[in-house]
Amino acid sequence: MWQKYGSDRVIDTPITEMGFAGLATGAACNGLRPVCEFMTWNFALQAIDQIINSAAKQLYMSAGDINVPIVFRGPNGAAAAVAAQHSQDFAAWYMSVPGLKVVSPYSCEDARGLIKAAIRDNNPVCVLENEMMYGRSFKLSQEAQSPDFLIPFGKLKVERAGTDVSIITFSRMVDYALQAAEKLEKEHGIKAEVINLRSLRPLDRDGIVASVKKTHHCVTVEEGWPTCGVGAEIGAILYEEAFDDLDAPVERVCGADVPMPYAFNLEQAALPQINDIANACLRSLHRNKRA
Repeated sequence: MWQKYGSDRVIDTPITEMGFAGLATGAACNGLRPVCEFMTWNFALQAIDQIINSAAKQLYMSAGDINVPIVFRGPNGAAAAVAAQHSQDFAAWYMSVPGLKVVSPYSCEDARGLIKAAIRDNNPVCVLENEMMYGRSFKLSQEAQSPDFLIPFGKLKVERAGTDVSIITFSRMVDYALQAAEKLEKEHGIKAEVINLRSLRPLDRDGIVASVKKTHHCVTVEEGWPTCGVGAEIGAILYEEAFDDLDAPVERVCGADVPMPYAFNLEQAALPQINDIANACLRSLHRNKRA
């Protein structure tokens, strides 16, 4: 990027998240469209006042006069053996804030379409990536390579169609869900539908409800903590809008309710694994049989 655009557009700042997030927010208030990158969203906690109080609330507090077209992006979620202060999933934090839009890509297509849509949006957008996916390769369609390829916010993607249970997730956990769905079909003949949310705020409520009305079972998957998590919000949506269509309670597969351990084996025990997702699907279907 620097070789292509130079120092006028790519600015290397001192390591002061509050400072450079504030500079970028001010630039957005004055007509620019900055992309503010955090080395990791864990460090964005130093800048959370700028993100929430300055960027997210400005349009409302100015009675619609001042847009803040800024993108905050960086790695989110668990990395690899970097302990509690560097391995946290902030999806539920930011998606709870009015004035922010929040997206979390899984594939290269997601990353391309969502970041382009975020830059063109007139509001603050948080792009929660996952550094464990940076080395993954995906096939990219001709459509996705178009300069004007955008993914609209608030629209989920069905990564794998199914009829027996809906697995609803985002980011790296989409990969785990797809592997769990393959395992379920191979070993049990169960056809799981895998939903890639992509957009967390706004959520595709209609798409979530439509999938569960078809399968009648739901398993949510996230790396974050269970209390007030993404899965909790999805569960609330389903209990409000599709309660009579559920044949079993929503199953949540989450990170353990503890700070992230440093030791690799304990880290793995604290995060959702493929077998955890598959077993949650089996539990959901089994509870239906017992009923």
